[in-house]
Amino acid sequence: MGVTTREALVAVRALYQGIDAPYVVTTPTGAEMIKYAANAFLATKISFINEMARICDAYGVRVDDVAEGIGLDARIGRAFLRAGLGYGGSCLPKDVDALIHAARDKGVDPLILPAVQQVNATQPDLYARKLRDALGGLAGKRVAVWGIAFKPNTDDTRASQALALIDRLLAVGCTVRAFDPLARCERPEVAVATDPYQAAADADALVVATEWDLFRRADWSRVKAVMRGNVVVDGRNCLDPETVRAHGLRYVGVARP
Repeated sequence: MGVTTREALVAVRALYQGIDAPYVVTTPTGAEMIKYAANAFLATKISFINEMARICDAYGVRVDDVAEGIGLDARIGRAFLRAGLGYGGSCLPKDVDALIHAARDKGVDPLILPAVQQVNATQPDLYARKLRDALGGLAGKRVAVWGIAFKPNTDDTRASQALALIDRLLAVGCTVRAFDPLARCERPEVAVATDPYQAAADADALVVATEWDLFRRADWSRVKAVMRGNVVVDGRNCLDPETVRAHGLRYVGVARP
């Protein structure tokens, strides 16, 4: 809690009386800094594991094993260590950016936070290249994208990495058909399907861009039957590769050999 007077501290404590939760007494600026630092650290964990995934990919190492191994260290923890398209939404991008600007306003040149942003900004490019390599080019290809929201169980598309990837695909001449259980795609060039299988119909490739449980539980026999091609790009490392491959589909992830 950020307070400036003893009276304010007493009043705020009274509001939360009976709630068994820790708190830190600090200044209003300190409270704001705690909030920024927390979100910046979560964004850093995401960009860190995504950069590690790029390195793991080059060496044929499973990034899932690395995340599990380092996550066993109590100083690190397993949360926010899933490689994928990167973070989005209203909080993490905004707070990282705000913290960078706040630092520079005081003459501090942050080094880690801009790197976090750069890794995140280039994640859609990484997956677009993966897709291009799998298809032998992207121009004229029909791509199904499962997921529009920045994370599952929401219709929020603010700073969505799924939309960032869609923009990359459109820019190189792909035809995109997308589906999301809740979120809407406002791109006029994108055809919006009413279910995942309609999105996948006649597609050369399918990209899972948001980790909805619906997509994890997909009927892959049906997917294989309706697709024109056989490439499945797991943009969230949320699918079981062997299950996908068992249905005659080509699984493409990052650092998931």
